[in-house]
Amino acid sequence: MEKIIFFGLVIPIMAYVLYLGGMAIMNGFNAKEANRAEKDEVEEESKTTISNDNTSLSDELAKLNTLRESGVLTQEEFEKAKNKLLNT
Repeated sequence: MEKIIFFGLVIPIMAYVLYLGGMAIMNGFNAKEANRAEKDEVEEESKTTISNDNTSLSDELAKLNTLRESGVLTQEEFEKAKNKLLNT
């Protein structure tokens, strides 16, 4: 009789403890995967931002060159503006 009571209590408790441990491990894996996906997304956005900055820099240089060729800017003003863009 004592064995039946013992196993009747211990086995469900042990199963519950194992269940809780398994759930904690799975939650850890899910959180790690979510962090990895978020990190990849942030890296992809930063790569896009860098390429957009390079495009806008080349656009600004093209505009400056057009202004210089049309005579609006002198060569010195063009050089100053170009250096300002490149050093920023």
